Amino acid sequence: MKTALVIGGGPAGMMAAEELARAGADVTLIEAKPTLARKFLMAGKSGLNLTKQEPLETFLSHYSHPQIAAITRPFGPDQVQEFARDLGIDLFAGSTGRVFPSGMKASPLLRAWIARLTGLGVSIRTRWRWQGFDGAALVFDTPEGRKTLHPDTTVLTLGGASWPRLGSDAAWVAWLAGKGVAITPFQPANMGFHIDWSDHMHAHLGQPVKGAALIIPTGRSRGEFVLSKRGIEGGGIYQIAAQLRAGAPLQLDLAPDIDIDTLTQRLCSISPKQSLSNRLRRGAKLDPVKLALAMEWGRPLPTDPQRLAARIKSLPVPLGPPRPLSEAISSAGGIAWDSLSDDLELTTLPGVFAAGEMLDWEAPTGGYLLTACLASGRHAGRAAARRLMSSPD
Repeated sequence: MKTALVIGGGPAGMMAAEELARAGADVTLIEAKPTLARKFLMAGKSGLNLTKQEPLETFLSHYSHPQIAAITRPFGPDQVQEFARDLGIDLFAGSTGRVFPSGMKASPLLRAWIARLTGLGVSIRTRWRWQGFDGAALVFDTPEGRKTLHPDTTVLTLGGASWPRLGSDAAWVAWLAGKGVAITPFQPANMGFHIDWSDHMHAHLGQPVKGAALIIPTGRSRGEFVLSKRGIEGGGIYQIAAQLRAGAPLQLDLAPDIDIDTLTQRLCSISPKQSLSNRLRRGAKLDPVKLALAMEWGRPLPTDPQRLAARIKSLPVPLGPPRPLSEAISSAGGIAWDSLSDDLELTTLPGVFAAGEMLDWEAPTGGYLLTACLASGRHAGRAAARRLMSSPD
C-alpha cells in the first residue's frame, strides 16, 4: 500500500488525511503538540465560527489571492455545513450569517472527526516534531527518539506564524527555503493596532465600541471592536486590518445612523451654555465609551455645532503599529504561489504538497479562514492521492 504523511494536525491536515485515506493510502497524521487541532479548539472557546452564509461570490471576495478563492469555490459555505452535519453536528446561523455548532463548542466536532479518521485507518502520531530533511527523507523528533521516514507522498499543513504557543511557529520556513521554495515574509493579520491612551481612558479599556462606522479611503463598514490596554482590536478592526497594515488612515463615524445635517440641527438645539460632554450626550446620543473617544481623539473639540458634527462624523483614529505576530489571530505571507502548482504541489519538491495557513493568503475572521483551510486541505489531499495512485509501484 502506498504511504502518505500529513504533517500538521489542524483542520487542513485532518482534511488532507481524510481524502488520502478515502483514496486507499496508508496515512499517518503527525502533530508536534500532545493533541490535534489546538488552535482550532482555542478559536472555538468563545463559539466555533465554521463559515458564513452569504452569496458565494461575496464570500469568495474576502480572500486576498484569487488562487485560494478558486480552491475554496468547490468547498465553500454550503459544503462546510454539510461536512459538519455528516459528523453529527447540528448548526445554526446567527443574525449576521455566521454559522456555529448548536453547542457552540469545537470539541464535539473534533472528537467526531478524529473517530472518523481512525475508522478510515489513519494513524495519528502526536508529540512528533518535524525537523526538516535528510536528503529526500523527513526527520522527526519523537518520544521514542529520532525517526527518519520515506513516504510516497507528503502533505504539509504546518500553519502560519501566529499563535506560536499553539504550534504555528513557522520553523518550517528555513527548511523549505533551503529546498528552493519561495517564501513571502509573514505579517500579522486579523490583529489589533497599538494606541497610546491617555490616563482618562483607563476606565473604558476592555469595553466594546458598538454602533460606529469605520471609515477608510476605500469605503466604510460597521463592526464592533474593543478598547484594550494595548490599543483597539476585534471583528470590526479585523475586517479592514490588511488595509490599515498597509497604511490606510482610519476615521470613525460615531453617529452613523443620522446624516451630518440632522446631527448639526440636534447639536444646535442644545444650549451652548451646556458643557461639550452634555451637548454630545444629548445631541449626538453618544454613550460613555463613544463620548470618551470623542474627547480622546477629537481634542480640541470645536464648539460650533456644524464643525462639532463634522468631527463626530469623521473622528480621526491615531493608529500605531500593528500588534505583533504572536498576538495575531492569523498571518499573511507564507509559501509564494509561484512555488506551487495548481494542485498545491511544491514545484521544487515533487510529491510534497502544502495547504492551509502555510500558503500566502489572508482573509478576515467570520468563517473565511476556517473554510479556506478546510478547502485547501481537501484540494491538496485529493491531488496527493491522484499522484500517489497514478505512480508506479
